[in-house]
Amino acid sequence: MGNAVSMYVVIMVVSYIAGSVTGAYYIVKLFTGQDIRELGSGNAGATNAGRILGKKGFLLTLSVDAVKVFVTLMMIQKWFGGSDIALVISSVFLCIGHLFPVQLGFHGGKGVVVYLASALFLSPIAIGAAAVVMGLSFGLLRRYKAAGFLSMASIPITVFLIEDSFIIPCGLLFLFVIVVMSHFK
Repeated sequence: MGNAVSMYVVIMVVSYIAGSVTGAYYIVKLFTGQDIRELGSGNAGATNAGRILGKKGFLLTLSVDAVKVFVTLMMIQKWFGGSDIALVISSVFLCIGHLFPVQLGFHGGKGVVVYLASALFLSPIAIGAAAVVMGLSFGLLRRYKAAGFLSMASIPITVFLIEDSFIIPCGLLFLFVIVVMSHFK
């Protein structure tokens, strides 16, 4: 029991610290010397970095945030033998670190890239299905944000339908709820 608890504590701490590397903050700081939280929408995320620095800012931020997720999940997978619960806990704490980075006064991004990168790592096929949902939703609605949320909502459903794990779709649903809540705070 003690080993399991300490294992989960290690996963939480490592994942929170990695999640706290908020790409948009550091990319905008590098190129402008300014704090992204005082520019544009005030959000420390890829979309705001794109507003401030253009495609370069968006893509660099997207890359930093996706890489932190992939590297952390690969480490957790290697250290803990690919346990679904370990990977889900890591994904959740990556997102919490991204949303509430201690070094930025607990004011980070909104977690979309962390959620999508986690889903890509945990179930790559679900991202393909989400892309199809995004295209169809945008074609019908012509509203980017609504289509984006519909496509993100399709991920846990797709994973539930195609994967043998119950833990992964539940974890992705929890992550999706966190991301939705971060957009309406």
